[in-house]
Amino acid sequence: MSFEIILVFIILGVTILLFATEALPIDKIAFLIIVALVLTGLTSPEEAISGFSSSATITILMLMILAIGLEDNGVIDLLTQSIKKLKILPMVLMVPAFMLISASISAFISTTAVVVIFIKIIAQLSEKYNFSAPKLLMPISFAGILGGSCTLMGTSTNLLVNSVAQKLGAEQFSFFEFTVYGVILLAVGIVFMTIASRWLPKTNNNELTDTFVDNTFMFTLTVKPESKLIGTALSDAKFYKNPDIRVLRLIRNDIVNNAPGPNTTLRVDDKLVVLSDVKAYASISKDDFRLTAESELYFPEDMDAGLENESKKIRYSFVELLILPGSEFIDKSFSEIKNLLFNVARPLGIQNRRQFEKGMRLNLPKIIKNNNLQAGDKLLLKAKEDEIKHLYSIDNTIVLRHHEEDYKINPYKRTISLLALVMVVGLAASGVLTILSSALSGVALLLITNCINLSKIYKKVNWQIIFLLAGMIPLGIAMHNSKTDMWISEVLLNLLTGQNNIIILGVLFGITMIMSGFISNNATAVIITPIAITLAAGLDLPAKPFILAVMFAANFSFFTPMGYQTNTLIYGTGAYKFRHFLIIGGLLSIILLVVGTLLLSTMLNGH
Repeated sequence: MSFEIILVFIILGVTILLFATEALPIDKIAFLIIVALVLTGLTSPEEAISGFSSSATITILMLMILAIGLEDNGVIDLLTQSIKKLKILPMVLMVPAFMLISASISAFISTTAVVVIFIKIIAQLSEKYNFSAPKLLMPISFAGILGGSCTLMGTSTNLLVNSVAQKLGAEQFSFFEFTVYGVILLAVGIVFMTIASRWLPKTNNNELTDTFVDNTFMFTLTVKPESKLIGTALSDAKFYKNPDIRVLRLIRNDIVNNAPGPNTTLRVDDKLVVLSDVKAYASISKDDFRLTAESELYFPEDMDAGLENESKKIRYSFVELLILPGSEFIDKSFSEIKNLLFNVARPLGIQNRRQFEKGMRLNLPKIIKNNNLQAGDKLLLKAKEDEIKHLYSIDNTIVLRHHEEDYKINPYKRTISLLALVMVVGLAASGVLTILSSALSGVALLLITNCINLSKIYKKVNWQIIFLLAGMIPLGIAMHNSKTDMWISEVLLNLLTGQNNIIILGVLFGITMIMSGFISNNATAVIITPIAITLAAGLDLPAKPFILAVMFAANFSFFTPMGYQTNTLIYGTGAYKFRHFLIIGGLLSIILLVVGTLLLSTMLNGH
């Protein structure tokens, strides 16, 4: 073993330890890998930064931008409304139906984005139709992973493995080349999870829904004197039927109605306390309601007529502000915060964690009158675009995210965005263009038609993933330069000498699967792919089944909640224990290991 190989093992060991313990953010780990490779001379400086120009990295970036365009322009919402119709199905059919849809969409759109959408939908439907959400959450997460493994653009792992393998001299995969294998594995997963869902936990749907209040705020609306709703039933308000808006209380002359029904008649100055996410809140008609706090808070468009024309020229954004210990906002009321933020932003809503933890059993109107902020609360502010920078400079607060003010869907942009997705998939699948070329073309179409704005894209792209890819790709180059991949392959060959080729393929599949359960699936793919190719060459076997074994196994990290982002998401809801992943996910992993190995071994026939 040479000194260079020892250095690679040291860097690999530290990298795996940092990933497994989450001692540092993944983008910082990736950057430190680049520095370590340069300083140790395992790669040239140009090779160390080659990950930033890798076709896999740029392709994944373009697909991220495409996914953001689909979400911003209403394509995702269109899918969401269609999926909600599945509520009429019995649970025994709902599980496979949701899994099939999740998998189908994930084959072309980011799996994580798809699962986030499903989590919101399932949380709403489970509360409304009284079924147990955990019976569906794990199946749709697993289905998203399996579906993403069916096409070349389905996951970043697939693109990364293909890119690394191609640089090492392997033949490039076509778009649907391994789809048949992926669909068979998906079918196995759907059958297994439909049966296994019987043993998934039941939970109180209200508790689960409260888990999803990250973007949900409490607003108080006052019926305007000129409102058309005066004298009509509450159900006549357009927002009442919106599942993303919940009416908590109605306050009239300091008398609290704890459960206002749809037939409650609205009067002037009635106060409605509602829970809503930002997008749904923006849809509430400002002609009928105004925002209320201790003193009336008016929207900029409610200002006097002399400023009306000027205010229309100003662009606003909704901004979430997290209050930290030591903030000047602590123990302040809405009206006091309004004064502190004068000419910068207007407070609209509050997310009070203590209230949510108590199941929203609010003491009203005391809460309305004395809702002073504490550390850990979040404010929703409406800020002028050119003033948002000042929010970042406020001590002991964190700007969490921006939301665009205008949530109205433009049918033209939605159509163009959908056409862009179809074009990208069509061009890549037909082989007319590479995935990179087709993805670039799709993003160009969105830019030319003003369906996306790059200044907004910069804020929404998950740059951690881009840095992770840029840092891990040169690590694979270092393994090849130092012949570490050859050394590991020789060790495996010596250990597996005399074994059937299927056994060797299965061992590779299993090692990759286990590693991906504890560190990033992308990191696992970069580390194992060079070893797989060298192992195939040493056995004088075709490389493709070994590369596909790495590709599938790196994605199939079902037995821990840390191996894949979607598993971490559903684990974070509190609906599952670690044992649910270990037992149910573990059994599924073992089944897929056996089935996957047998499927891929058919590519070894004749060798």
